[in-house]
Parts: sequence; C-alpha cells; structure tokens
Amino acid sequence: MKKTADPSAATLERGLQELELDCGALHAPLMRYRDELAHWNAAYNLTAVRDPAEMVTRHLLDSLALLPALHDVPITRLLDVGSGAGLPGIPLALARPEWHVTVLDSNGKKARFLRHAVRTLALAHVEVVEARAEAHAPAEPYDAIVSRAFGALGEFITATADLLAPGGHWLAMKGRLDDNERAAIPPFVSEPRVVRLPVPGLREERHLVIVRRP
Repeated sequence: MKKTADPSAATLERGLQELELDCGALHAPLMRYRDELAHWNAAYNLTAVRDPAEMVTRHLLDSLALLPALHDVPITRLLDVGSGAGLPGIPLALARPEWHVTVLDSNGKKARFLRHAVRTLALAHVEVVEARAEAHAPAEPYDAIVSRAFGALGEFITATADLLAPGGHWLAMKGRLDDNERAAIPPFVSEPRVVRLPVPGLREERHLVIVRRP
C-alpha cells in the first residue's frame, strides 16, 4: 500500500519559504524533531498541542517567526528559559547553528526529552540544563535570553537578570503586552520594543517584546 503523504510537511515547507529560511537544510530536521515530540508527548504530556500537524504551525513556525525580528540583536550565546519541549530553543538552534543555545527547564520529564532530542538531532551546539533559572550558574553570561511561556515580563527579567550580559537582550514571546505588564518592568532596563510576529498559517496575535540591558 502506498504511504499517504504528510500534509503538514507541505505546511512546513510553505512556512519556511514565507519566513525566508533555508527549507532544504531545515525541513528534514524540523520534521524529525516534530515526530519525536509527538511520540514522546503521548506518554509524557510535554505540550497541550496533541495533533502533530498542528505542532508544525503552533510550535515550529511559531518559534521560527521571531528570527526576522532579530536582525539587529547580536547573538552568540542564547538561553531559552522554561524551554519545556525545547520551544523555541531547538527550532532556533536548527536555524542558527552558529549560536550556542542552552535550553533550561526544571521539569525532569521535559529535561529528559530535551536530552533525547539533542542526541537524536546531533545538536552539538545545544546544552540542556535541568534547573530553575535562579539556580543556573553558567560559565559566562548570555547575549540574549528568550522565553515563550515564562509568565509576566517583569518576573522573567527579574528571575534571569544575573544571567544576561551587559548590553544583552531579553526576548519575550507573547500574544500581546498589556499595560499592567509594561508598568511592572524593572527600572534598570530599556523601554520595551514590541514587534508583531506574523506566523505563517496562524490567525492569532503574536508579538516579540525586546528589552535591552544597559
């Protein structure tokens, strides 16, 4: 019997082209990562998104959509805090192999999956840390710290302040930034810059909040 083509593969291809990313280099490893995530999710409940096809849009393309907004943010070392199943850290690491990416999560099940994904995808430039942000002690600070699900922006900045290098950037992925969150931002950082993120195939608001440390 002929195997039915996976329509989500075409969804990913179109999305990568729309984001102007290298589909030839990224398509296969991203689909492999999605397949591993879907397989582990059945037993470990890593994400509320259960449909593998939906994972392409809501996880892979949603994570990669922030790249066009980072053209003026210099990054060599990136920390993904509260990475969960590796989002956005692993898709970003696949798209930017020149970055050293640390994916951090305190949940043991999620950290086990992260280690498995790093081994399976041969991501030598990705480090997995099983810890809370407050307990993480890297050898050197990060140029940028990203989070997709940390919570309030002020808490994100405060909890990771010791991990970011001077002149570095916090990158908070959000639906939107409300006035209460803006008012709670610590005074020692820059005024936030909010960039709308068009996610291919997703009809929901997505924004990247960029805050610079002086």
